[in-house]
This record gives sequence, structure tokens and C-alpha cells, in this order.
Amino acid sequence: MGVIKWLVIFVSLGICSQAAAQDLQVSVFSTTSKTVILRWIRYSGASSYKITVAPQSSPSDPIAFATFGPNTVMGSINSLSPNVMYTFTVEALDNSQMPLSTAVIESSTAPEMMDPIHTVKSQDSSTLIVEFSLVTGATHYIIRIENGNGFFREDTVSSSPAKITSLTPYTEYTLRIMAMNRGGRNQPSLSITTKTVLPPPQLSTSSPSNDSIIVSWAPVAHAVQYSITIYKLGSSTDMKHNTSDTSLTISGLDAGSLYFIKGVAWDPEGRKGEMSLYLNQTTRPPTPYSVSVSLVMSNSVAGLSVSWELDQQVYGHIEYHVMSDQNLTCNSTSSPCTLSAVGCGEVHTIQVTACNPAGPSLPSNPVVFVTFPCPPESLAVEESPEGNCTLTWDTVPHADSYGAFIKRSDGSEETCNTTNNNCTYHCECGYTYFMSVFAYNQAGCSPPGQVLNYTTLPCCPEGVSVSVVSTDTLEITWTATRGADLYETRAADSSEVILCNDTAPVCALSDLSCDSAYSVVVTPCNEYSGCKRSCRAHTQNTAPCMPMNLMLDPKNSSCVSVSWTANNRAATYTVSALGDDGKHTCNTSGNSCDITDLPCGSTYEVSVTATSSFGQSLPSYSDSVETEPCCPLNLTVEQVTQAVTNVSWSHAKGAHTFITSLTSTRGHARCHTEDSHCLMGCITCGTNYTVTMEAYSHSGRMSNCTYQGFSSSACCPSGVRLYRMAGNSLRVYWRSAGSSHSYITEMTSSNNSYTCTASMGESSCDVGNVQCGDVYNVVVAPLTPEGSKVQFCPQRMYSVTCLGNNVGSVIYRGKRSLD
Repeated sequence: MGVIKWLVIFVSLGICSQAAAQDLQVSVFSTTSKTVILRWIRYSGASSYKITVAPQSSPSDPIAFATFGPNTVMGSINSLSPNVMYTFTVEALDNSQMPLSTAVIESSTAPEMMDPIHTVKSQDSSTLIVEFSLVTGATHYIIRIENGNGFFREDTVSSSPAKITSLTPYTEYTLRIMAMNRGGRNQPSLSITTKTVLPPPQLSTSSPSNDSIIVSWAPVAHAVQYSITIYKLGSSTDMKHNTSDTSLTISGLDAGSLYFIKGVAWDPEGRKGEMSLYLNQTTRPPTPYSVSVSLVMSNSVAGLSVSWELDQQVYGHIEYHVMSDQNLTCNSTSSPCTLSAVGCGEVHTIQVTACNPAGPSLPSNPVVFVTFPCPPESLAVEESPEGNCTLTWDTVPHADSYGAFIKRSDGSEETCNTTNNNCTYHCECGYTYFMSVFAYNQAGCSPPGQVLNYTTLPCCPEGVSVSVVSTDTLEITWTATRGADLYETRAADSSEVILCNDTAPVCALSDLSCDSAYSVVVTPCNEYSGCKRSCRAHTQNTAPCMPMNLMLDPKNSSCVSVSWTANNRAATYTVSALGDDGKHTCNTSGNSCDITDLPCGSTYEVSVTATSSFGQSLPSYSDSVETEPCCPLNLTVEQVTQAVTNVSWSHAKGAHTFITSLTSTRGHARCHTEDSHCLMGCITCGTNYTVTMEAYSHSGRMSNCTYQGFSSSACCPSGVRLYRMAGNSLRVYWRSAGSSHSYITEMTSSNNSYTCTASMGESSCDVGNVQCGDVYNVVVAPLTPEGSKVQFCPQRMYSVTCLGNNVGSVIYRGKRSLD
């Protein structure tokens, strides 16, 4: 390793020792192309610090080292090579120069110092283009911009050439450049000085005539001269004008042409400033000539069509303004243009002016035009009894002749040409006539004037149909008749008259009397000629009246007799009973009827309807009826205890409450409930019962129901006793309620269980080999004919003591019900 001189800079800080030793912490404070400054946190117990430097490419070959005192926390290594990655090893040493902690960090030096910027150009008044030489290892570059007014800015760029934007026009700047990599930046280059150019003038233009343009602008600071360039659209040459003023008038231009104009300012150094953007300006259009006027009609409105010519082809949008001294104007982008609406007998003086965005041309030479005659007024018509109509009107001054036009509402037309003020034509009923009259002279036809409408009497309607649509309503329809715009429909019987007015060929007359004959007449009308009263009448009967005073009389469980009152001339009656199983009916011509075969447990809505050849009445007010409720299909009696039974049954349609009875010669039991089950007490054992039920509906109708009889269980014996016998045997004795049952005896304890059976007629049985010294529950119960034990007999408790190995005494402990 060669000998290198190292310049070491260190910083000593009077800081307190840390409370506990940690790993040495090192960071890079700053770098240049030849210097790296490291910073570390003071390590507890360190008496000095050592920095060893080696290239990253040869970490095992240190090129130098430096040591620092115990109070130094920052040190630099100088005279390094530019743009080289180094590995720095920092050691905290104790008094014996042994390392306490070591930290390794890598850092690159900045690139080498750059040459000055060698080229600067102005792109515009606020932007410079700079060119410089690139250096090896630089990731980007920093351009430092300064001026004498304290302006300072650093722009980061990636390569050459580069733009410097947002500068002030006509200002001197000092530029320096620095290269930068991940290690840091190098020292700024030598400076160069440059100056931005003048800003562009802000032009505004106008065209005071069709052959000139005025260009003006605000003064540009420091400008000593201005250059204005103008050229015409489609031309390959341009015109340049230099001036020191701030306005310029350019003459001798083509009318109605588009010109492009731009300008630039020059500074005292003779430098050309930033060029302005092109400004478009059109010269005013030429004056129209060869103006002509003609009369036109549009949607029955008269107007004057004005046409003209231009001297030459012009650029862009041209709008023409046509003016009359009668305060009429029109605008158009091409010839012709129509002045509307013009009146009859008018005199107009007309001129045309062309306009574009630059302004108007001079007006054309005036043209005079006289309009057509006015239309006739006071039209009137008179109809004679023979169906001929005469149309009259007032005469019009300056009219040579008249034309009358008569159009009928079916589309047919008549015309009448005359020099008089009247015309006669044939007019028929049921039509509307539209009449108008025109006057003529050499200028043409008058505009449409008054249109006279005249309507003749309408005709009687055809196809009249009268039908019954409800009990008190007639619907009348007919074919619409010519000339009618309203129909009056009249229905009359012996006591009343009903009227209906409508514009449609249909009418409904309601609130009529039921079971009555009406005379119906349809009269057509219009508002001009009135109503035609000679149309034929039609007769129609209304539907029968609704039955009243409905009476329901249930005859038996499946039949109801229905009666009512009615006063119809000829009608048949239908009785309907509507329930959840459908509809039941009966028919009669009288005032009563029976509905049969009604099922049990049903509710019906009953009504009566009257029917005749003229229709059907409304149903009578309905009434409801219930049939007797159904009996439950299934009923079950279960014995709960010796004296209590549970009776349950299936659903019964129409039944709301139930009274269930168990009846015998020895007594009876009864319950009343809304449920489908009930408990009955006071049951006598060993008894046959008759089972019956009364089912009631909501309205109180009742059904009697009978079911299969019920036999209660055999009676439990009484006087049960337990006696000691010879050896280990016990005898159980009881008093039986009858001799028709066998009995079973059960003796149970927690450890043993014994049984014995007594035949029919016997009242005791013996139990052998009984285990003494235990407590037994003893039950004696009769057996059913099927051999099962009656479950309701009580238990008795006995203690059986021992006498040696045999049964000693038997002690009765009490009685309890069977669990």
C-alpha cells in the first residue's frame, strides 16, 4: 500500500455518557467527490474511535484509517477518488485499544466535478435550452440558476440537452451544473451568464373597412422596435412591416378575406424576442348588388323574397341583413332572404347589407316593391228552405275579380269566380261548410281572409239499440250521425222523464223504475243549427224489481224454507245459498222455495234474484243460516283413575261447544267445553255407561250424538291384610267387591319382589320364602277379562321383621296411592 496523506476532520462534543452499552450506530452525514463525513452515537466506555476505509470491490484491502478521541461523534475522510463505492468500518476502542463494538457502512463518493455548461439557447422568453457534457457514474444532474435580484433555484434533470422553464423574460441569469449519484453531489461547475429574450407582443386586430386591418398591442418593456407579419389564406407570400409604434394600419387588402398576423419585439442588443401566436382577422365583406324582389307564400303567409349577388368569393361565414322601411328585416347566410309577413297594399323600400365577424359592408342600392290587394271581409251566408245557400261579402278597393271557395266537411269542394260580391251553392243537412273569398289584381291574389263556417241541421241517427245493462239502467247506442256534435237521449214512462246529453253515440240512463216500459228517443244537435226533433221513438222494458223481506225458516237439519215479497208483472225467482261447499239453488215463480240437501256444520248466505225476458234484478238483501253442527266422527273414553276418565273426540265441523255425558243406572257424569276433550269425575268402578254428546253451533243450533258404551274398570278390594304363616310364608287377605274377578297380589321392596294370584271367588293367597328384615309395598288388584292388572288400586306398606332366620312380626306402616 502506498503512503497517502489523509486529512481528518473531527467534532468533539461534551455529552453525557449513556446509561447502558448498545451496538455502535453509524450513518453517512454527507459526501462529495473526494470526501465522506460519517456520524456516530457516542459508545459507553470507548476511549477512542477508529475508521478503516477499503474499496467495496476489495473490502479486505484497506487503503487508510483514522482515529478520533472519546468525545468525537463525527469525522471525515478526504482525498478519496470520485464516483467510487467504499466500505467504512468504525470501531469503538477501550483504553487498551481493544474493540468494544464495530459497525460497517458503505457509501459512494460523488462524481467528479463537471465542466461548465457549454451551450445555452432561448426557446422562448421564459425557457432556456442548455447543453453540457455527461460524466460517468452520474444518475442525474442539478442546474443551479441565480440572478442579481436574489433569485435562486436548483432544477434536477436527467440528461443533456435540458429545459429550464418558468424564467422571467429579459433577465440575466448565472448557471452552474452539478452531477449526482446515490452517494451525493459534486462541487458546482464554473458559472456562465445568459439572458432571456423579450416576451411576445399581445396583438389585437380589427377591420375598419373591407380593404384594411388595424393591428395594435401594448408596449413591451425594453423593446426598441416591432415586426408585424401578415399573409392571406391560400397565399404563398407574406408582408412584413417594421415600426416603433404600438399600432399599425395595413391597407390595400382584399374584401372578405382571411389574414394571419403575428408580431415580435426587438431588444436594444438587437436580439429578436419571442414570436407571438398567429392572430386571425377577416376584412369586411363587399357590398351586395343586383338586388331583386318577388312575392312568395309560405304556410298561407305572404312574404317578399329578396335576392342579390356579390362581387367575388369571400371567406368564412357571411350573414346578410335585408331591411325594409316598413320595419321588416330578415337575416340569411345566402341569397335569397324572405321578409315576412307583408300586408296587403303596402309599398316597401328594400336594401341589403353583408356582415362577417369584422363588421358590415356598405348597404346596397334601394329597391321599391308594391304588394297584393287585401282580402274581402264581412262574409255571410243565408239558407233557403229548398237547401240552397247564398254567400255574400263586401267589395275590396282595387280588386279586379273575386274567387269564392266552398269546402264541405266530407272533402268535396265548389268554386265560384265572379266580378260581383255574391255566389249561390247547394247545401245539404248534416254538413259543415267552410267558405272563403279571395280578391285578385295585377300583383296577384289576396292573402287568405275570413273563413266562414256554416253547419246545417244534423240527420237522425241510424242503428239505434236499447238494451238493459242493470236493473235500473238502459244503455242506448247508435251510429254517429253527420253534423251532430251533441245527442239528447230521452226516456219516458207513465210517471217520469229521464234525460242524458253526451257527445258520444252511446248513453246510459240510470235510476229508472224497475219492471217498467220506457219510450226512448235520440235527438241529434249542434251548436250552430240546433236540434232535430222529428226522430223515431223506441220502447224498452226495464228489469224486474228486487225481492224484499227475505225470511229463512230451517225445516230440518238439511232443509231451509225461503220466502219473500215481490210485485213484478212476470218473473221467475232463483234462491241461492252460498257456502264453503259451493252454491245450492231452487227456482220458482211464486214467493217461496225450499233449499234441500244442505250438509251439517255449514253456514250459508241466502239471497233471491228475479229474472224476466228483459233482464235480471239485483239480488235481494242476503241473510245467513246455519245447519246443525256435525257430530265428531271419533270419540274415545280413557280411564285416568278409578273414579276419573278423559273423554276426547275428533273435529266436528260447525260445532262450537260440546256437552258430553256418561250415563248409567248407578249415576252419570257430564262436562261442557269448547275444547275437543274433557275430564269427568265421579265414575263408579265396574259399571257400564252410555256415552252421548250434544254439539252446539255459534248460533245455538244443536246436534245429538250417540257413541259406543263405556265400561269402567273393576273395583279395587278393601281390607287388605298381611299375616305371618309357618316358616317364611305370608298370607295376603282382602275383601272383594264381587266374585266375578281374579286377583293378583304384588309384594315389592328395594331388594325383592313376590307375586301370587287368587282365582275367581277367592279372597286370599300365600307368598312363600319371604325375605325378612325388609319393608314391602303390597298391592292387591283385580284382573281384567284380558288378564291385565287394574292400575288404580292403592299400595300398603308393611315391615317384615326377623325372628332368627324366620319371619318374625308383620307391622303395618300405612297406605299410599299407587305411583
